Amino acid sequence: MENIIWLIIMIPVSMLFTVLGIYAWRRKEPMWFWSGSTVKESEIRDVPAYNRANGIMWLVFSALLWVSALLGFLNRKSGGILLIAGCIIAVPLLPIIYERIYRKYKK
Repeated sequence: MENIIWLIIMIPVSMLFTVLGIYAWRRKEPMWFWSGSTVKESEIRDVPAYNRANGIMWLVFSALLWVSALLGFLNRKSGGILLIAGCIIAVPLLPIIYERIYRKYKK
C-alpha cells in the first residue's frame, strides 16, 4: 500500500516538471523562472535557444524525480534518500542555473 501512495504522490509531481520542461522548450515567448515574473522578448537575443535551455533545466530536474519515483517503488528508503538528497542539491541550484541561462542569452 505504501508503494501505491508513493506513486500517487511522485508521478503527478514528476509529470508536472516534465510538462513544464516541454512547455518551456516549445514556448514562442521567453520563459520565466519565478511565478509572477516576466522576461520580455526584447531582453533575449535568441529566444528559441533560451527556451530550450530552460526546458532542459526542468527536464533534468524532472528526471531526478522520475528516477526517485521508480527507485522508491522498488525500495522506498532508497527512493526517499535520492529524493531528499537530490532536492537539497537541485532546488538551490535551479535559480543559479536559470541566472546563468538568462545571462548567456541576455542582449
